[in-house]
Amino acid sequence: MISAVTQATTAAPLAALLPARRRKAWKVGTPPLYGPRNHAATSRITDGLRSLLVVEEGNRVELYAERPGLAPYTPDVVVDSTDPASVATLATRALRWLLADMDAETLRATEAEKGWRQVLHAKGTALTEFGFHLIDHGVVPVSTERADGPGIEWTAASGAEWAVWSYGLGPNYSLTYEGPVSGLYGALPVLLPALDGHAPTDAGSPFTRHLTDRFPQLRPVDADEVEFGGYRDLHGWIALPSRAELGDPVDDGTRVCAQIGTVGVDFLLAAAAYLV
Repeated sequence: MISAVTQATTAAPLAALLPARRRKAWKVGTPPLYGPRNHAATSRITDGLRSLLVVEEGNRVELYAERPGLAPYTPDVVVDSTDPASVATLATRALRWLLADMDAETLRATEAEKGWRQVLHAKGTALTEFGFHLIDHGVVPVSTERADGPGIEWTAASGAEWAVWSYGLGPNYSLTYEGPVSGLYGALPVLLPALDGHAPTDAGSPFTRHLTDRFPQLRPVDADEVEFGGYRDLHGWIALPSRAELGDPVDDGTRVCAQIGTVGVDFLLAAAAYLV
């Protein structure tokens, strides 16, 4: 007789931290008959479109993406279960790159089976969902069609201009910003990687130091630009619109432009409150 699989206690609180897509909230589903680790507590969480396996063994909590035709073998995310923030860390990593990767794989399959027009339609539908989410947060987004695909633009309370662009058939989206540097302060704690391991630097110009003193995760590129992020995570840059402004005094009203790349819809939905 096959013994019942013990449910992972992390599964339900993790599902509660992931945003609903198409009004389908994440919930704990039927666990697999055979999990990636024998005798380890295992649960499946699903939103009806995608599924993740949560596995608990020893001091580890592992997260596996379930992919069609592939048995989960190597965990996509691993955290220390003794960390009080372990569930939040799992959710953060899932939102920043794992769910975006899964959506990208789905889009590639869609293109192969149904063609590029269906990919653009799917990306436009996802942007529309995000647009309604922005309306719930009190801003009025405007849909934009460009030669390289659909986009959505909106004005934040600070007067800054935000936009999300699909950029053709490429997976996921790019988030752009134009406005006062202070208009980024509410969003950067969500956009930037964790603070651990980052220390302030005295290098750079008055402009870059104005940012890195507040957010050590930012790295100076040159006198008018900083960058952040890296492999398998959100990455982006913040810069002065013109090098002619390098000699101007730097304060919270200094105008900047920014771009954050490979952003998934799940992350956008979770971060919407910080982008208005």
